[in-house]
Order: sequence, then C-alpha cells, then structure tokens
Amino acid sequence: MGPLSARLLMQRGRPKSDRLGKIRSLDLSGLKLLSEHLDPKLLSRLTQLQELDLSNNQLETLPANLGLSHLRVLRCANNQLGDVTALCQFPQLEELSLEGNPFLTVTAHWEKFKAALSPGEEAEKAQADFVKSAVRDIRYGPESLSEFTQWRVRMISEELVASGGAQVREADIPERPPKAPAAQEPRARPVAVKRPDDVSLSPSPNKRVCTSSSVCVEGSAPGSDDSRPALDLEPLHFLQCHSKNNSPRDLETQLWACAFEPAWEEGHAGATSQTVATCGGEAVCVIDCQTGIVLHKYKAPGEEFFSVAWTALTVVTQAGHKKRWSVLAAAGLRGLVRLLHVRAGFCCGVIRAHKKAIATLCFSPTHETHLFTASYDKRIILWDLGVPTHDYEFQASRLLTLDAASIPLRLCPVASCPDAYLLAGCEGGCCCWDVRLDRPQKRRVCEVEFVFSEGSEAAGRRVDGLAFVNEDVVASKGNGLGTICLWSWSQTWGARGKQSSLAVVVLARLQWSPTKLAYFSLSTCPDEGIVLCGDEEGNVWLYDVRPLLSQQAPLPAAPQAPTQILKWPQPWALGQMVTKTMVNTVAANRTCTYLTALTDSNIVAIWKRQ
Repeated sequence: MGPLSARLLMQRGRPKSDRLGKIRSLDLSGLKLLSEHLDPKLLSRLTQLQELDLSNNQLETLPANLGLSHLRVLRCANNQLGDVTALCQFPQLEELSLEGNPFLTVTAHWEKFKAALSPGEEAEKAQADFVKSAVRDIRYGPESLSEFTQWRVRMISEELVASGGAQVREADIPERPPKAPAAQEPRARPVAVKRPDDVSLSPSPNKRVCTSSSVCVEGSAPGSDDSRPALDLEPLHFLQCHSKNNSPRDLETQLWACAFEPAWEEGHAGATSQTVATCGGEAVCVIDCQTGIVLHKYKAPGEEFFSVAWTALTVVTQAGHKKRWSVLAAAGLRGLVRLLHVRAGFCCGVIRAHKKAIATLCFSPTHETHLFTASYDKRIILWDLGVPTHDYEFQASRLLTLDAASIPLRLCPVASCPDAYLLAGCEGGCCCWDVRLDRPQKRRVCEVEFVFSEGSEAAGRRVDGLAFVNEDVVASKGNGLGTICLWSWSQTWGARGKQSSLAVVVLARLQWSPTKLAYFSLSTCPDEGIVLCGDEEGNVWLYDVRPLLSQQAPLPAAPQAPTQILKWPQPWALGQMVTKTMVNTVAANRTCTYLTALTDSNIVAIWKRQ
C-alpha cells in the first residue's frame, strides 16, 4: 500500500475523532507497511497517542523522530526489525511486543553466518569469527546499554556455538537494580475495582531487586533424629516484576500463585521445566528461573490475579501439521479466565466464568482442554475449552456446575481417579464431588465432606492447602493449628458406604508454623516425595515424607519436624531490611530442580537445587 494518510489514521484510531491530536489508540497492524511509510511529520501530529499497534507489517526499522512522547504501549510483532535502538525516543514506554522479528536474535545471525561460510573453512576459526561478528553486528537495546548488550550477545553466541546451533533465547535487557524500602502491612483482602481495558501480553523489563549468593538453610528442627542430608538449594534471584507502574517502591502488591510450565518431554525420565508463571496484582509474569529474566508479562489494569494454571494442547496448523503449544490460564477478581498464548504474545480467549472473583484454577491431568474454576460465588465449574482454531481462538463450553456450601479455595483432582472425583479445600472444610461426565446431572452438590480427627469442631475449619503427595496420600492444611495433615484417600474412601461425612484416615502430621493467619498455600513435588509450604516469617518449610510414609504402623503421634527450613536472607535487598515478609505460596517443578516462592511484599524468590 502507499504512504499513510491522515484519513486512514482517523479511521483506525480510537476514540473516533476528526482531529489527530485526540487519538489515543491506533491500530496499523496488517497493512504491509514498510519503514519508509512511517512519516514522522504525519505521526508527530498524534500528540496524545498512548498505544500503537504495528504488528504484522514489513518494518525493518523505526524512524528516530516520530515524536510520540506519550506512547506507553507499542506492538511490533511479526516484522523484520533488526535494530531497536530507536525505542529510546519513547520515554513513557511500558509495554513492548517484539515477537516474530527473526533478525533480532543471535540464532538468525548464526544461520546467516553459516550460509556464507566456504566449504573448506576451518571450524574453530569460523566459530571464533562468528562470536566476533555477533558482538559487532547485533544491536539489541539502547546505546547506553551497549557494553551490557555486547557482553550478553557474546555469552549467547558462545553458547550457541557450543550447542552446535541449537535454538537459544535472545537476550533480555534488565533494568538497573532498584532500591527496596521497608514493606507495609501485609495481607490485604480483595476489594472492588474499576474495569478498564486489558493490555496485551508482551515482554517487559523485570525489576531485579537482589541476586544473593548466600541464604540461611536450616536442617531438621531441634529434637529430630532425622539424619538425611538436606536439599542443597541455592538462591538465584529475587525479582520485583509485579510492581504497579514498574515502581521499585511498590512493596504492597500481594502475589498469590505460581505454576511451572509442563515440560515438552513430560512423561520421560528426567523431564523438567525451568519456566514458571506467577500472578499478583494486575500482572501475570512468565519467568526463566535459570536467568531470572521475565520472558513475558501480561497486564490487565483493574484486575487482581489470584490463580494461574498451564495446559499443553495439540493443534493442527494450516499446513496440516500437528504441534504442541502451552496455554496459560489466569483468573482473579473480575471473574474472567484469560487464556494466554505465551510464546505468541497475546490473549487468545476470555471466558466470562463467574460473576464473583475466581479463587483458583485447575486443569484436568487427563483431559488437556478441561478446566475447573472455583469462585467466591460458592460454585466450581468444569469447562471444555475445545480445540482452538488456526487463529488460536477458543469456544469454551460448560460441562458441569458443582455447588459448595462455602467458598472453595483449592482444587485437586483425585490422583488415582482424576476423571471421577474432585477434592476441594474450602472455607468450611474439605469436600469431594463426583465429576464423571457419563452421569446425567449437570449440576451437583457435594458428594462427601471430610472430617478430621481433631473432633467435630474441626469439620467446619478452613482448608487452605491441598495437594496429593503420591497416588494415594493427600497433604492438607488448615484443620489443625501448626500442623499439616497427611491422610490416605483410598483408606478414607474405602470406608464410605453411603455416608455423606467421612473421618479421614490420618497417616501422619507435619509440624508447621503455629500462626493463626490463613491462605498460605502448600504444594507438593510428587516425583521427589516433598511437601512445601511458606509461613508468616518469610520461611519455606520443606518435608521429605518418603521415609515417613514407608514406616510400618503405628506412625509417631507427635507432628514430624521439617526436613529443613529455607530462611529468607536478611538483610537481603541491597542492604535494606524488608520486614513482615510472608510467603503466600511456593511451588517446585517435578524434580524440585527449581523452587519459586511468592510473598505479600511483591517479591518473587527463586532457588535452584545443587
């Protein structure tokens, strides 16, 4: 097409106006624009422009004098950009999408370099020449970061050569570590907020608070005769990537949930993942645990995200090829489920699931398109996302509605029969539903309520932690102060008969913090037989329960001490104390290679197993 015109800008701009100076959002995607079509004289008249979409064009560079001083969101996915130093002209830029620009990656430079090699050229000299050319020619970031850029490009180039040309991720340029003031009072509950428009998924610079090389790790608590060696975990990163307006002073945003992406080799020995999704405030972040880089960030102003969950779908491309891709579901205060295509960088579907806030999400472990949502409206709904179209669009349908007597907080399909029964930890206790789809009822009440041995009073206590340790053993928290309960699903369910209330068969109890505060979510690492839970002091409690469960009955009556406790490094943030840090939730990948903890003070902590 020809150069842009004022008429075209007004047609594609929002809000609708006959004056360019009033346009705040402009969509110029899919117009086959070349770099020379971006007329600075014309575009500089967009004095109030805040959001510009240039995706799916043929841009090789951005003019250096566009004059868009108020621009906050820029989408340039699927172009031919090879140099992004022109981004320095946008001082207010907050969100940037650059996916699908092959010339920004070291890998593309490697392929180009290989094609130019002569057949008889010596391999070692060719590799050395490639590293030099990558450092010299690849430009990714403003000139003020040129030294860092060259160092990072050199590292990636050497890694690529060593791997024989395998795909590696392009460098992400982190911002300067900010200072961290003292935290404010924690534990704010959800409140009603306005609902402005969503902002798209895109890479965002992460606020790196601190990277520490030391952490206090305690072994078993005093009085324990446990001689097993503690897990050797090294703290890698402390990130502040959920801050409002990217402010390093925001230590009030509470982080609520994290989940590791399923490994592509899931089901094979040693399969693991080092990519974790975290949620809190108005943002969902996808983080590479090894590097501490925020790979993608999705923001929905006015939202407060409470839960995230992954699934891996099989889709058929337009060319007829099958491929697997990860979808991340995120939900929270507004009752909406957003389905995020992380690698492509956009939200590919929204389910208006509940009229009240969604407390938690859970995908079925056997049906990749089946998603459970649990809401403050005291309902759990099972959705079928369906198979996405070629344009990655979903048409979700409701399969079941499960009514609860109190607010469901945690969901957990029964490990030995996930298609038949669903467990839920609720404000009023622990309940179970029959979720078999061959039954005629599409709306169902609680099948069984579980009663813990502390007595009848315990039946009404909140269960805010729930996860399977293995095919049979359940870990739950909330029914007894200062303890985590391990109980047998098979033994408990086997004694059911026609009862609507069942006493759980307790196998053991684990000593935990005596705090009366709630909503510390426990998790498990079934491959390693590990139970994890944070506390109100910023600690992470780890329990290796395999030796405990292998003992012959009767098991010790007293609660078992943790195998070890990860102590929060103090002082940890650039020499400044952050007080009253609570670890709201903690999760590890399948092999416990990486461990992620989220706090009420807007900090993501990442450890790595040695």
